[in-house]
Amino acid sequence: MITYKEKNRSYPLDSTFPTQKTTSLKAFTLIELLVVIAIIGLLATMAAVSLQEARVKARNTKRIADLKQLQTALELYYNTHESYPSSRGGSGNWDGLYSCWGDSTSNWIPGLAPTFIGSLPRDPRNHTACNQQYIYNSDGTNYKLISHGPEKCADVKAKYPSLIDPRRDCWAFGFWTPGARRW
Repeated sequence: MITYKEKNRSYPLDSTFPTQKTTSLKAFTLIELLVVIAIIGLLATMAAVSLQEARVKARNTKRIADLKQLQTALELYYNTHESYPSSRGGSGNWDGLYSCWGDSTSNWIPGLAPTFIGSLPRDPRNHTACNQQYIYNSDGTNYKLISHGPEKCADVKAKYPSLIDPRRDCWAFGFWTPGARRW
């Protein structure tokens, strides 16, 4: 066995020599911590943007479903009464829950609810801005039913080009009879 001698002591080479004690602390540097925080912030921002995009798409899908349901109810009304509910008796032609261009009322398509539809739907944003609502115009013979001021109308235009209001382009989309196309 090979030994090492130091001042009258001998140690085998495979054992631990008495050496100076060193403490090894393992920790993250400030730069590493900042990089991790920046990455987490970037991922959180990307998730928030994706979530917002999904919410907008969901609201547009709900708008289309609401308007389709109203279109069906209007056709049922027409089959029963041989005319559409008129919106021409009040302060303007375009009625809605909150309308800048006609009557604002909870019964914004008169006579439709509850017989032909349970209740008249409301824009999914659920606020009172009159330029971001469902609005309805009818002379009894024709009608136009639109979602005015929708979010991301370009997405709807790409997927459902026939729903885009020909008079307002991407300010509105919805359903109408041929005689109301240019209203």
